[in-house]
Amino acid sequence: MRIAPPIRAAAVASFGFGLPRSHEWSIVTEPLRPSDRDPLLDEALAWIVRLKTGEPTRADVTALQRWREQDPAHEAAFKAAARLYRNAGLAAQELSSEAASRAGVVSLAARPRRVMTRRAILGGASAAAAASYMVVHPPLGLWPSLEELSADYRTGKGEQRRVAVSPDVSLELNTQTSIALRTAPDETRISLISGEASVAAKLAPSKSLVMLAGDGRIAASQADFNARCLDGVVTVACLGGALTVSQGGKSVELRKAEQVTYSSAGLEAAAPADAAQVAAWQAGLLVVRDRPLASVVDEVNRYRSGKIIITSRDLRQRMVNGTFQLDRLDHFVAQVEQLFGARVTSLPGGVVLLS
Repeated sequence: MRIAPPIRAAAVASFGFGLPRSHEWSIVTEPLRPSDRDPLLDEALAWIVRLKTGEPTRADVTALQRWREQDPAHEAAFKAAARLYRNAGLAAQELSSEAASRAGVVSLAARPRRVMTRRAILGGASAAAAASYMVVHPPLGLWPSLEELSADYRTGKGEQRRVAVSPDVSLELNTQTSIALRTAPDETRISLISGEASVAAKLAPSKSLVMLAGDGRIAASQADFNARCLDGVVTVACLGGALTVSQGGKSVELRKAEQVTYSSAGLEAAAPADAAQVAAWQAGLLVVRDRPLASVVDEVNRYRSGKIIITSRDLRQRMVNGTFQLDRLDHFVAQVEQLFGARVTSLPGGVVLLS
């Protein structure tokens, strides 16, 4: 059975993305000649439009994944469409400009014609911006963002995966991790879009591995390290060898059992790292030492299906110590209920409220 989204992408492909589904505006631009059209790229663009308009669901993401897995050509087309999207920028920015509003003739498809005023354009831009935000920043993290979906390698919740980037560079990807391979002369370059990866680099001294994470970079020739990029915060722990972490014009040299963190607040100083705790996920364990329950729940949510949300401020601040098995985190809610007397409320979609 062939899976295809119920959306025409041709008009969108030449102008922008994310028109509100409720308005069904069609944009008439210079038509593409049949020889210029790539049917698979059109389908891939249609999938992106489907995700970017309305409110995407888990079923939408699952259907897209099935379409991508039908054929390697589908996967290649989707990545090409995602690159077009990234290069084009958000549709809201395009639609809100005077130049864009004069670029083509706009009419209402299969309905009585209406004149699109600037207010209508801006209204559409607002809806498009909201839909775009839903895809770039999915609510509650219940589905992957478009950037994660277009990664070269990605793991789902609870999944781990080993990737051999080259004979001298290998990665172990933790749960919900997305990476992209970048081309660069004389170096192996990887982008850690989101998640956590253990990296083993055994390159000649004249060559280097560069990992881009957040707004910084990690460079090494021969090193084992763990890199974690979540919610704009990047933590790098050196487990062997040596590496350099750079951000905002500053650099820190790390050696075995040292780590450093950076974010929009800047690059912090190097600090000791507990190698066993950092690498525990590779042994199927989550090791917690003096962390508030809110922080532990954030970590559990990366592995466990659904979403746990703490609604009590006092409960969020309760301290936790312990070792949890990653393949048995379905028992975590019951453990919190028993240990802290929390009240549990289960909602559709796997959402659990703790109060």
